[in-house]
Amino acid sequence: MLDMSQLSVLVADPSPHMVKIFRAMLRGFGMSRITEATDGALALEAFKANLIDIAIVDYALTTITGVELTELLRADEKGANRFVPIIMVSAYTEKWRVVECRDAGATEFLRKPFSARDLYERVLEVIEHPRPFVRSAHYFGPDRRRHDATAYNGDERRSGMIVPAGGPDDDEAQLTEQKDIDALFA
Repeated sequence: MLDMSQLSVLVADPSPHMVKIFRAMLRGFGMSRITEATDGALALEAFKANLIDIAIVDYALTTITGVELTELLRADEKGANRFVPIIMVSAYTEKWRVVECRDAGATEFLRKPFSARDLYERVLEVIEHPRPFVRSAHYFGPDRRRHDATAYNGDERRSGMIVPAGGPDDDEAQLTEQKDIDALFA
């Protein structure tokens, strides 16, 4: 198991019960430097006051949503936490929400409910495989491509993308499998 004892983690979730669950899981991974927030404004203040190594942010934060918090962090050119890996979590997994999180600059997306193993795999992913950051006219954040770009050799590179069960035009359908969510970050 990887030594995570020196990592500083921010957990931002509107449910105090979920914050306790996250804390217990993270401590089980060996993390002890855990900052907690139950709304987006408190999370933003925590980012201003602390250097954070990994952020676990719920989509449905109040005051400032998880997406708005991500956008604010990514847009802050002088912010010390601009490049922090953000693992967005949510029970709401409609395709449009997952895409919104990805396009705001979230590094990973984890659907609720999840197991300790699911969370550990996401944390391990952002530690062992940090994504380079890219800038375009409309985006600043982690590169969304998980694959080796040099392996691409066809015309329709995204044609095999997984589509939710509701059909290609049904953005209201819940993406119930984590692999379907991951495909939107590929």
